[in-house]
Amino acid sequence: MTGGRQVSAVSVRVVRPGELGEREIEAWRELRATSGAPANPFMAPEFTRAVGEVRPRARVAVWCQGGEPVGFLPYEKGLLGGGRAIGFGVSDSQGAVLRPGLRPSARALLRVCGLAVWEFDNLEDGQPVFEGAAAESFASPVIDVGEGYAAYEALLRVQSPKFLKTTLAKERKLGRRTDGEVRFVFDERDPAALRTLMEWKSAQYRRTGRGDRFAQEWISTLVRRLHELRAPGCSGVLSVLYAADRPIAAHFGLRSETVLSCWFPAYDPAFAPYSPGLVLHLRMAEAAAAAGITLLDLGRGAAEYKDSLKTGELTVYEGAVVRPGVRGALHWLRREPPLRVHRFVRSRPALAARGRAALNGVARLRGRR
Repeated sequence: MTGGRQVSAVSVRVVRPGELGEREIEAWRELRATSGAPANPFMAPEFTRAVGEVRPRARVAVWCQGGEPVGFLPYEKGLLGGGRAIGFGVSDSQGAVLRPGLRPSARALLRVCGLAVWEFDNLEDGQPVFEGAAAESFASPVIDVGEGYAAYEALLRVQSPKFLKTTLAKERKLGRRTDGEVRFVFDERDPAALRTLMEWKSAQYRRTGRGDRFAQEWISTLVRRLHELRAPGCSGVLSVLYAADRPIAAHFGLRSETVLSCWFPAYDPAFAPYSPGLVLHLRMAEAAAAAGITLLDLGRGAAEYKDSLKTGELTVYEGAVVRPGVRGALHWLRREPPLRVHRFVRSRPALAARGRAALNGVARLRGRR
């Protein structure tokens, strides 16, 4: 009893994303809207349902009280009790969507889901259920255009004057090379443009010695389907910079009503002297502000261009919740040693730089074969 009123018990069930009903989807949206967190589209039910179409082991834990949905945790269930955040490896914001005051213990949550461990690499800030589970925190640079693009550009003139002056000069030079035929499309629907972006990105991954994400069928299929998705909380947005009707830079990301989550940027290396990727990001910020978007999330990870563009930072977390037991211990032994090596390298910039140089060298050797 609370204040003379009986509080109904909370129950939990686990379903596939495609089994969520419209009432549950709407409750999920309402919980996000009232949470106070940035409306990141990766946390929308539409993203989870899209992942569920290409990842058969995707699941959602649903909390209900008095017959009403009051919480959701999307995840992917692996073998031997292993679990990961939905879209692990590509999703840029992760966690549970819960009604204020609902705070199940993390280990009880795992027990309900049948998991020995739940891993995350971009846990959203303000997730009290998983407090203490984070091993590392990372900055996710953002561009605030809530006051309009003109205000943002005025800030850049103070904060990054050389960057802005140089980028705008290169944009003008590009226009002269193409007789003024430079145009920008914020929301390009042509699938051919998306294919071009994916080809550029795959080549970039190989060039820099990184694993090609688009070589994984589930990721390339997911991106194609998200490009077609139109929903208030999660829509695919393909932005393209053209020169004489030739695409020279592009970006694919997800948007909610107020947040554009930047995801896959790439450009044609033949136009590298004109910094088309930087020009693209400035035009994206301008068009996003005009479309009612207030925040562009550039995503976790350090990069010089992000430092030049950003107006601030969010924080995301990496870590895992592990239940006591044999399966949890086995997962800990499997994942912890390599993670410690990665953390050691990341904490030493000189060593990390040598590692990147080695990867680039390997990539060049592969390209000569």
